[in-house]
Amino acid sequence: MTNPEGPYVKVHFRLEIEDDWPPASVESLWAVDQGDGTVRLDNIPWFVRDIASGDVVIAAPDEKGALWAGQVVRRSENCTIRLIVFRDDGSTAARESVINAFRELGVSGEGIHKFGMVALDIPPTADLAEVQQLLNHGVTKEWWDMEEGCITAQWRAASAD
Repeated sequence: MTNPEGPYVKVHFRLEIEDDWPPASVESLWAVDQGDGTVRLDNIPWFVRDIASGDVVIAAPDEKGALWAGQVVRRSENCTIRLIVFRDDGSTAARESVINAFRELGVSGEGIHKFGMVALDIPPTADLAEVQQLLNHGVTKEWWDMEEGCITAQWRAASAD
């Protein structure tokens, strides 16, 4: 895959497993090679903490040529929120309805069947207070449980309001 910004590459992140979660020791994300030893992440992380789509990270190859993520050099200011969808046992229809509800607020998302999960990519341009209100409403109604995978100062400020 390539695009005008640079070639797409896979970058791997090592995960710390605690109480059998996450269910893998490595997560691979698509990224755009910036040509200077860094990559811009171009997908929503399912399990990596403190990383969001659009972040730029150092990426170094191992002896086999696989790229491994290092430190973040530039934050996108996007937030990553993960949901375990309880409604309808996290069915495809339930996950899609969650994604659609957040899409109306300017948030993109992806669903994964295996864990009944939805990962949300929340840009800084979204109405963060409104997004948080919907997230909290869904938790209260037991439609889903949520985890803040990567949040920003803007996100924290919106929750303080």
